[in-house]
Amino acid sequence: MDNYNNYYNFGNEPQQSASSFAAEQSLSKYVSMVMRKVYVKMTLALVVTTLASLLLLSNPGLCTVIFSSKGIFFGLMIAELALVVALSGAINRLSSSTATILFYLYSVLNGVVLTSIFFVFSPESIFLTFCITAGVFLAMSIFGYVTKQDLTKFGTFLFMALIGMILCSVVNIFLHSSAMDWAISFAGVAIFIGLTAWDTQKIKEMAYQTDESNVGKLATIGALLLYLDFINIFLYLLRFFGNNRN
Repeated sequence: MDNYNNYYNFGNEPQQSASSFAAEQSLSKYVSMVMRKVYVKMTLALVVTTLASLLLLSNPGLCTVIFSSKGIFFGLMIAELALVVALSGAINRLSSSTATILFYLYSVLNGVVLTSIFFVFSPESIFLTFCITAGVFLAMSIFGYVTKQDLTKFGTFLFMALIGMILCSVVNIFLHSSAMDWAISFAGVAIFIGLTAWDTQKIKEMAYQTDESNVGKLATIGALLLYLDFINIFLYLLRFFGNNRN
């Protein structure tokens, strides 16, 4: 009888392995589909941001109104922050379509605010920095997606470093130290490069645990996280590669 049971179990191992392999393959395809949605939404948001900046640049009168008034400019920045907080905090209560609309609205506002860099840096250096950012971001996001290493512990360190960098930035407002400014810029690049890999892995792990009814929301919040990483890497790299307008 024992021999029969052993034979019976042995005979079912290939079936169990095949079933397990098929389930794993199906889950892997599902996660890949979710990640594609994340990257598509993020890319579209970058396109929207770029178009918003270029459209505003084509209207010098409107540019003058926005950037000559500190109230309007800082009002836009506060609106940006409010949208990010609302989207992040209320994602579970929002419908997928509402979350998507708020995300793209944020990308429009960010495009308006980022138009100011065209008054400081040359278009050529902005384009070069954007290309460098795209390459760095792509490399780190791929690393975060394929690595088997658990990046959780690095996430804690990166958030602590981010808080420290923000505090140093506030202090430097009063010190006006060029050395500290360069150090903050280096730290900013390193922190957000690390966060790109960490966020990618976190989104991938969330995809494994998310059912199809919530894919749209996950794609939106994931796109927001990666979008913020990209924009911050770009802005900090711009301090190194941006050439002032003559």
